[in-house]
Amino acid sequence: MDMDIVRGILIPFLGTSLGAAMVFFLKDQMSELLQKVLTGFAAGVMVAASFWSLLNPAIESSENYGKLAFLPAAVGFLIGIFFLLILDVVTPHMHMDMQSEGPSTGLKSTTKLILAVTLHNIPEGMSVGVVYAGFLSGNMGVTKAGALALALGIAIQNFPEGAIVSMPLRAEGMPKNQTFWFGVLSGVVEPIAAVITLFLAGSIIQIMPYALAFAAGAMMYVVVEELIPEMSQGKHSNSGTIAFALGFVVMMILDVALG
Repeated sequence: MDMDIVRGILIPFLGTSLGAAMVFFLKDQMSELLQKVLTGFAAGVMVAASFWSLLNPAIESSENYGKLAFLPAAVGFLIGIFFLLILDVVTPHMHMDMQSEGPSTGLKSTTKLILAVTLHNIPEGMSVGVVYAGFLSGNMGVTKAGALALALGIAIQNFPEGAIVSMPLRAEGMPKNQTFWFGVLSGVVEPIAAVITLFLAGSIIQIMPYALAFAAGAMMYVVVEELIPEMSQGKHSNSGTIAFALGFVVMMILDVALG
């Protein structure tokens, strides 16, 4: 595998790890304002990435469908939404607002929080993998720089996710080193999902538009189900909205400038 692709796949994991390292620099508990800002920024990045890096290439690569060029993107997007919905229902986890829980299983709340962030990292890893598969295919309109832009954008939004895992664990009394490693481990699934998706999507070029849109749908599910409710509830919701706009613009600039 090309080393540039390997580095691109690992960049989002690095973002999660750096976010988890914030446990060494911040107070034992993350402020509500900071959490709103980080969550809003992450949501903005993911929405922009879903369109410019995933849905747009899926539509452009389906031009041979004529007026039905939207079909692969629409089908793949909906399948991605329902795939994450099923995972959300069957996986015991705590939502990122740390109040709404998944199925009752007797697991500790900290374990459910780790599962929640790990669950969110699956579609992000898939997105990176499928974009690099699109680049390797040569006919999806995806450039290496565009794939790198997506990887960088996801790394930026992974930063708060790493902190969202490590900081609450520290607030519950867990040692800093241990909370850091839990944050890091929550991101391990991302490069694994990227590599699996890279090989599966790359082996069947015909499904590539569907795979791109699938990743977009999975990411949008996380945004609508988890991130937007978290950033818009309670105090400091305006800060979350502003951070959303900034995250959207940053990802748009990355994709357009590098793509």
